[in-house]
Amino acid sequence: MIEKELICVTCPMGCRITVTMEGKEVLSVKGNTCPRGEAYARQECVQPMRILTSTVRITDGTHRVLPVITEKEIPLEKMSEAMSEVREVTVSAPIEVNDVIIENIAGTGVRLIASRSMARL
Repeated sequence: MIEKELICVTCPMGCRITVTMEGKEVLSVKGNTCPRGEAYARQECVQPMRILTSTVRITDGTHRVLPVITEKEIPLEKMSEAMSEVREVTVSAPIEVNDVIIENIAGTGVRLIASRSMARL
């Protein structure tokens, strides 16, 4: 049995949470003051997930790069693979906010989208 100490990031309370695990199984969660804290701790210990935010190159745009974001969280273990894909992308202006830049980033089934519009020069 192992214990992991986490600080919950789902709300401003920042609860100190202790998770007791046996292998990949969560046995108990203590220290959270709300149900979101327990859900966060279980997810973080079993399969950590993150939103990816980055930029891609853009040609003919008003700026040289376009900010992008995943529509939802992806597994932390896929972040390096996802960033490798992002570094290979170049798009052309104009781009509208929420335009799909990568349909299935790192095989996660999650779309990478533009997080702002970019006009053509």
